[in-house]
Parts: sequence; structure tokens; C-alpha cells
Amino acid sequence: MAVRQDTIWERFLSPVVRLLIDEDGLRRYADSINWEKESDRYRRDDVIIPAYYSNQHFHGITGGYLNSDAAVTYDPVTQYVLPPNEGIVRQALVDAVQVKPRRILDLGCGTGSTTLMLKQAFPEAEVIGLDLSPYMLVRAEDKARNAGLDIVWRHGNAEKTGLRDASFDLVTASLLFHETPDAVSLAILRESFRLLVTGGQVLILDGNQKTLRQLEWLNDVFEEPYIREYAASSIEANMGAAGFEAVRSQDVWWINQVTSGIKPIATENVRHYTPTSVDNNDLEGLGSPAFGIMA
Repeated sequence: MAVRQDTIWERFLSPVVRLLIDEDGLRRYADSINWEKESDRYRRDDVIIPAYYSNQHFHGITGGYLNSDAAVTYDPVTQYVLPPNEGIVRQALVDAVQVKPRRILDLGCGTGSTTLMLKQAFPEAEVIGLDLSPYMLVRAEDKARNAGLDIVWRHGNAEKTGLRDASFDLVTASLLFHETPDAVSLAILRESFRLLVTGGQVLILDGNQKTLRQLEWLNDVFEEPYIREYAASSIEANMGAAGFEAVRSQDVWWINQVTSGIKPIATENVRHYTPTSVDNNDLEGLGSPAFGIMA
């Protein structure tokens, strides 16, 4: 895993994480896949990789997510940087679903960790995971196959998915917004609004903006290029600007948050849900341990 030099990650965190993960096992897994051939199955000619994504390092990995190393190392590293437990944090988003989804779109799905949990929670729903990195989609597909889950994986940009208007009941994004400039996050929320049926729900799981603003050193620890811009912004305000109502955030173990919004039912031009196929490819009071609240 190539990393930038003289960073907090390289000096302190990476040595600790490397003691905890099975690097030999990861190497064997990486060598077992023809990454270029498999990723070519997902690459779409109409998807343009934006500069904010291709020209930055994420998680200290040189080249960001556009390489197989990122797909192989993402899960082993992430499990140690989402306290108190990655599964509990991601479950917070699933627990916050208020609709009965027939079609779910998981934006910036990465290796599919949350996508798989959504499919397990709503087995009758059609679930689509969309990501800019075809390498991450290869890993996600492998995980879904091993779990026996039928999920559609699609190469695409969350700002402009190319999917139909009003074609989803639920749109989600986990750990995506802190890796995008604020203007891009707003564009993604506007795209989510377009994609949702009236009464549909958007759910965003990410770092706790209030905590990040109060504890500056956390921004250095995570070493994300847009983390300070994310911390200074407000997902709630951006949801409102995108047209969502009933916008609310819930802390998830202090360091993360889940923000929910509902696409309001308009009095004119109401869109109704119509099943389609994809080519090729109240939060407070929840009795959930994911929020540190017991029923």
C-alpha cells in the first residue's frame, strides 16, 4: 500500500494497522484476480472521472481509489477506523430507513459493505450500488457473490448517474461526502432528489460535522483532502437547498452521524413509482445499539 511520506498515517497509524491485518492473505487475494480484465466489465465510456477524484490521495493511498490496491486494502483498514465497530456504524444507516423500499440506490458504494447490509435488510428490494472506481466494484461483486446476494453494480458518477427520474424509493451514501468538495456534495443531493419518488428518503452516513469542527486534530488524523471543507459545511443545510424536507441528523457514537431527508409530496406533477430495470449492470427514539440507545 503506497502512502505519502511524513504523515500521521505513515508515522503512527499505518504501523499499528499493519500489525492487525493479514498482509500475506491480502496479497494472495490480490494476486488471485485479474483486476484489469475484471474492472473492464464495469467501465462505461460515458463515465468521466472528475479531477477532484482522480488527482487526490484518499486514506493515504497514492492514486486514491482508481487502483486495485485501494480495493484490496479498504475493508481491512476501515474496520479499525470506525469506532466502536464498523458494522455498528453502518447499521445506523440501515436502522434509519423509514420507507418500505422497492428500489434502493447506494451512491459511492465502494466495496459494497453498506450495500450488502441494505440487501440483507430488504431482500425483496432491487439494490444497485454505484461507484466511480471499477476496481472497488470488482471487490463489491466478489463480496456479494460470496454472501449469496443479488445486487446490481454500476460504474457511475453520483453527481450525474444517468438513471431515470423518480425511480428509487431510497437513496443512500456512506462515508462519501467527506471525500468530495462541498459543491459536489450538494450536486449529489440534488441528483438524489431527482432520482427519488415523492415521499422517498435520502440517508447520508458520514463523519460528525460538529465533532470535526470542535476537534481540529481529527481532521489531521483522517488525512482526507476535503475533510476540513466537509467539517465546515452542513449536510442538513445542503439537503434543504436540494429540496428535501423533514431533515434531521442523529449522532452515531459521537464521531459519525446519519442525516435523513424526505422528498416532499408536491401538489402538482406528482411522479408515481414505476418499476424499471437497470442496464448491465423520526431518527430520534430509534431503539438501536447503533446509536448508543437501547429500546
